[in-house]
Amino acid sequence: MKDLHTLKTKIEKQVIRIKKAEHDRPNLLSQTIYIGTLGLVMVLPVIAGAYLGSWLDGMMAGYSMRWTLSLLLTGVVVGILNVYFLIKD
Repeated sequence: MKDLHTLKTKIEKQVIRIKKAEHDRPNLLSQTIYIGTLGLVMVLPVIAGAYLGSWLDGMMAGYSMRWTLSLLLTGVVVGILNVYFLIKD
């Protein structure tokens, strides 16, 4: 009789978990927002790095792209790390 009771409680717990999983399943809107967020955390550091580098290169005398390229590549690395940490959690 005790085995029957433990089996019944295990099944009830599994049913509750299944219902909760069905209720918490991501829908199309939440997935779209998640993909958009991934895009933003990747692109914004790249754009910010390119803009800041261009501004710094404009402050220097002569034609230079040193800051633009350096900060653009830094923005790519930061964007990749942002996406990694967002997906990891």
